[in-house]
Amino acid sequence: QVQLVESGGGLVQPGGSLRLSCVASLSPFSIYVMNWYRQAPGKQRELVAQIARGGSTNYADSVKGRFTASRDNAKNTIYLQMNNLQPEDTAVYFCNAQGTIWGQGTQVTVSS
Repeated sequence: QVQLVESGGGLVQPGGSLRLSCVASLSPFSIYVMNWYRQAPGKQRELVAQIARGGSTNYADSVKGRFTASRDNAKNTIYLQMNNLQPEDTAVYFCNAQGTIWGQGTQVTVSS
């Protein structure tokens, strides 16, 4: 059974940082386009970052310059380094593979 398991969420003050991880039981992992999405209360799920097979990345305008997505194909893992977090970043963050496979999500709360 294919699984994506996120970790690293939590409560952080504005201006703080968190690093999310997602381990995927996909093989071969390297061929999958991987994504980070988030969903805030009462809002639609939105794409935050996309990591291509070769590692190139694209970001939502709202997180450019603050978030960095990456992948380690040897560990079947993707990461989302989130810096200068703001209250509007509060959401459940989901790992996604190829647009169709989802993790269970990890809560990120930014509050003083």
